[in-house]
Amino acid sequence: MASRGILSYGAHLPYRRLDRSEIRAVAGTGGGKGTRTVAGYDEDATTMGVAAARTALAAAPDGLVLRSLWFSTVAPPYLDKTNATAVHAALRLPADAPAYDVNGAVRSAAGALWAGVATGKPALVIGSDLRTGRPGSPDEATGGDAAAALVVGTADDGPLLAEVIGTGGATEEFLDRWRTPGDTGSKLWEERFGENRYVALGIAAWEDALKAAGLTADQVDRVVIATSHARAAASLGKKLALGDRLQAGLDATVGFAGAAQPGLLLAHALDQAAPGQVVALVVLADGADVVLFRTTEALAAARPSPSVADQVAAGAPIAYGKYLAWRGYLPVEPPRRPEPARPSASAAGRSTGWKFGFVGSQDTEGEVHLPPAPADDAPRPMADAAGTIVTSTIDRLAYSPSPPVVFAVVDFDGGGRLPVELTDVDADDVVIGGRVEMTFRKLFTADGIHNYFWKARPIRTGPAATGEGS
Repeated sequence: MASRGILSYGAHLPYRRLDRSEIRAVAGTGGGKGTRTVAGYDEDATTMGVAAARTALAAAPDGLVLRSLWFSTVAPPYLDKTNATAVHAALRLPADAPAYDVNGAVRSAAGALWAGVATGKPALVIGSDLRTGRPGSPDEATGGDAAAALVVGTADDGPLLAEVIGTGGATEEFLDRWRTPGDTGSKLWEERFGENRYVALGIAAWEDALKAAGLTADQVDRVVIATSHARAAASLGKKLALGDRLQAGLDATVGFAGAAQPGLLLAHALDQAAPGQVVALVVLADGADVVLFRTTEALAAARPSPSVADQVAAGAPIAYGKYLAWRGYLPVEPPRRPEPARPSASAAGRSTGWKFGFVGSQDTEGEVHLPPAPADDAPRPMADAAGTIVTSTIDRLAYSPSPPVVFAVVDFDGGGRLPVELTDVDADDVVIGGRVEMTFRKLFTADGIHNYFWKARPIRTGPAATGEGS
């Protein structure tokens, strides 16, 4: 049987950052030091999952055909509907590649990884989450929004960047963190109780994984622990005598990213690992899961761009008041325009390629049409095309969850022109001649239907670059 493991990976950190020190001044409690990532008003678990997946797929082996998609989140945009199908459509995956949701709890992200690897065929595993909590709560300050994607498969599918060499798991029913449907924040039991249970389960899973890999503990080079329980992670690290092999997390700059945390920390570790190192992923959430990877010579030449560290260094601040408005905790005066009508399911079904995949058309003369022209025979995928702003306008009257709306006419490299909404940008920073790339976002939500489409955002060069699929 061919070795199994990671063929490529990618991560997405939103552009906005909340300074935790701003929280206490408004809420009267909470806050702390450092920053946390904040998803834009037009981002959700689905759109962030698409962004991370595009980065991972851009680094995947040429010609790779995915055979399944596994999508995990604790903040699903839809219930009683599969969210992974929108990701599938945006990525233009094959129709015979099934897409599954593995949602509801942080441990589901570990289950999605297990499932993807177990298929023995190329699979895309995505963890994506929006983390929130009541204003002033610990979850609000310590949470962070992010997504991570892993393309997994066998050595027959392409060069493995990291081979799975051992796994271990332990499960026990106990009450640590919970949220009932409809609640806006999670509840926690007393920390010492969860700490004791997680340490015992973590040790058991760790020993099982080492035994399966035929390794001793001192042969593990890097360890990342994904958990919302910081005390449990610290205690487990001491019990296992990990020392400086326990890689520092992203708590001070990103926060705990829920279902995205395992993939995000693993991506960060792979960004820094040398070939031949053993990297351990430990997940403490309603039990314990441990996966041991051995990196390969292929890793150095196949790391994605941007790295996790590059994205951590990027971003722009967001005021706490605007964050609360985006999250729905601070009702503000809505735009004095009628709210948009709900999107038509039948119309969306007829234009999936354009609406979700951003596929235009090209005529016999080579002219690119956006949206696609009915008479054209040749489709023209445009999601990866960069463009230049020809002109722009700031609309303070159009309906938007976060006015004003910034529109621009964009000329795309290789042909095609389209008026498109800009995102991840302050209105005063838009310039004629500015370079943009496309990103999958949410236009609005009406009658519970999320209207997904593509927007443009500035291409930021240097250490602040956060381009998808670049």
